[in-house]
Amino acid sequence: MKQNWQWLAAGLLCVALGWGGALAAPAKKAAKVAATPEVEGLPRVLIIGDSISIGYTPFVKEHFKGKANIIHAPGNNESTARGLEHLEAWLGPKKWDVIHFNWGLHDLKFIDDKTKITEVGKGRQWVPVETYEKNLTELVARLKKTGAKLIFCTTTPVPEGALGRIPGDEVKYNAAALRVMQAAGVTVHDLCAFVKPQREKLGKPKDVHYTNDGSATLAGEVSKALAAALAK
Repeated sequence: MKQNWQWLAAGLLCVALGWGGALAAPAKKAAKVAATPEVEGLPRVLIIGDSISIGYTPFVKEHFKGKANIIHAPGNNESTARGLEHLEAWLGPKKWDVIHFNWGLHDLKFIDDKTKITEVGKGRQWVPVETYEKNLTELVARLKKTGAKLIFCTTTPVPEGALGRIPGDEVKYNAAALRVMQAAGVTVHDLCAFVKPQREKLGKPKDVHYTNDGSATLAGEVSKALAAALAK
């Protein structure tokens, strides 16, 4: 009987540790885009995007310190598929003045059955461009209901050698996005065009991500787009 209790105690400990591990991972992920206290009376700006936006958001926040509340939707907002699942939660109950949003780099990447990135040809594209356009149309319709000024940010270039992505695919996805934005009357911030001629200087080699200085440079362009919207 004593031995049985020892096994039970060990089992409960394993369960407890398992739960602890499961809770720890999301907390670590959320810390990358930790919320900062809002200042009452200032405009509210929501940024929706993937890790590229997570990289530039802290610099944007600093730029608008004392001028606007800059809030990134929790975590990595990944693909339009994730957007359809979580947009209501990201928007929340409060009013937004401006929403700057992007999906694309995760839509065009190749994934396995668990949505983990994999080599091109070993998986499937998460959201094919035709579905991406359809998803964006639905997402924009919901975003317009917020009454906020909307800014779509084009998907930045895919460099040669980047895992799970085909260089140039962003061109097709941006073209689809532009059709949606033009039909809906949404302002477009062409960050892709800004980055393209200086991608080697701003970005990491064989990687869709940017150096710290690169993210700061992107933030400058995002800040200009937000400032123009807030001034209207």
